[in-house]
Amino acid sequence: MSVFSNPAFDHHEKVAFAADKATGLRAIIAIHDRRLGPGVGGCRMFPYASDEEALYDVLRLSRGMTYKSALAGLPFGGGKSVIIGNPHEDKTPELLHAMGEFIDSLGGLYVAAEDSGVGEDDVRRIAERTPHVSGFASGDAHGGDPSPTTAYGVYLGIRTAVQYRLGADSMGGLRVAIQGLGNVGFHLAGLLVADGAIVYGADVNEANLRRAQDVHGVQVVATDDILTLETDVVAPCAMGAVLNHETIDGLRAGIVAGAANNQLADEQQADHLWDRGILYCPDFLINAGGIIDVYHQRIGSDKAVMREHVDRIESNLQEILFRSDRAGRSPHLVAEELAEEYLAAAASTEPSRLAAY
Repeated sequence: MSVFSNPAFDHHEKVAFAADKATGLRAIIAIHDRRLGPGVGGCRMFPYASDEEALYDVLRLSRGMTYKSALAGLPFGGGKSVIIGNPHEDKTPELLHAMGEFIDSLGGLYVAAEDSGVGEDDVRRIAERTPHVSGFASGDAHGGDPSPTTAYGVYLGIRTAVQYRLGADSMGGLRVAIQGLGNVGFHLAGLLVADGAIVYGADVNEANLRRAQDVHGVQVVATDDILTLETDVVAPCAMGAVLNHETIDGLRAGIVAGAANNQLADEQQADHLWDRGILYCPDFLINAGGIIDVYHQRIGSDKAVMREHVDRIESNLQEILFRSDRAGRSPHLVAEELAEEYLAAAASTEPSRLAAY
């Protein structure tokens, strides 16, 4: 399995592998860039079809975390980890303990949190073997789970995009299709319905569908049809790489704004969306609520301080959209360039921001 020739390798600082025969753990940690601080990002568990697929995913995810934290103004670098396996069948306390020991072996270069297939209870188990985790807090309304805050940030992004493109001051009567009704998608649906939107949803998990339908009145759509539904907004909130040449051609929504990481199958799809006249909200910009939440948990901020920080997603997206229109280029590419500017500026100054962590 080649790292340096992998198409997703982007001068990553460190890529570490672990295999534990006793527990069945097979995992990868990727640290992309630490100019702003330690690599921070979720731990994902997924039954990848191959080791190469897992490596490609963790490399792309960690790079996205670098840009996410840079645009959010956080003293974090980009990191991510993946556990190869089915979270419903292969996950055990012993495996999570082994993952904690793997994370701890890096001495704080990487800090983990929840991600797809790894929930709050799992992070607590990992934390029994390392202090380098976040995303859980006793006494908090959500136990420290950053999913509701991620959903809130995406909601702000959708609301900003709707106002920018459609001139609408609320979501009243607008149609939103959510692909993926897990923790983030579920909370996002609730926020949109509360603002008057008509929400359609799809998920491969029947329990997720029933919960969204029963609690929020989400109208269920087949997974094969959700991206081609005629709506105002499509919100990908499941796995990444769902926006490829074929699916983009099938879109019948004018706005794409969702929580999933790495929604674009490759960078060329940003131009494809732009050429089709579809407004794409960069995922690493609008789904930053979770990592912002994690940061404020670790420094002990009040909820009001954390929420004010998340609220900046609106103004950040507005700025990206203005720059995009002025330059005649995709918001995705403009956002990446702005993040690189922040990283270059950080590299030329004293690393004093690390003390804030």
